[in-house]
Amino acid sequence: MKLTLNTAIVPLLALMAVTRVHHFGSAWSLPDASLAVFFLAGLYVSNRMWLAGLLLAAGLLDYLAINQFNVSDWCMSPAYVFLIPTYGVMWSAGRFCRTLAASGKQEWAVFAASVTLSAIVAFVISNGSFFLFSGRYADMPVASYSLAIAKYLPAYVGWAVAYAVASLAAIKAARVLLQVAGEHKTV
Repeated sequence: MKLTLNTAIVPLLALMAVTRVHHFGSAWSLPDASLAVFFLAGLYVSNRMWLAGLLLAAGLLDYLAINQFNVSDWCMSPAYVFLIPTYGVMWSAGRFCRTLAASGKQEWAVFAASVTLSAIVAFVISNGSFFLFSGRYADMPVASYSLAIAKYLPAYVGWAVAYAVASLAAIKAARVLLQVAGEHKTV
């Protein structure tokens, strides 16, 4: 099964749309899958213009969540622009894994490590920029802020890894099933 633009981007956009309401999930919503979406888009969507498209979609989804669904606007600040490099890191990690996959070196451990490391870097970019540019922590020392947000790192990284690995496993399973189905047709 070769992923085409429609078979790759539509599910990724849908996943981001249904999960973007809450970072870590709640009784009513799934945790945000945006990090994994950008990673998977880097891995499976060859047209680089979709990075810009996904960034615009994320912004639109945030706008709708805040203005139509009463989601808190706490994170809206001058630091919001730093979501571009945050998601760019995830996209780039996906592109790196795409290169590995093209060379035949599809190592699950490398994919998982790439998602994990890029999500950690994304966490530092998004939270560091929020500390520096949001204006909400002018009197707080860096060390205190770092200790306060450290508790969010496992969920931030964990959900990105979980969504990415689950998606990769589902794609691999679908490919195997389609291959087996194709072999049965030729018998």
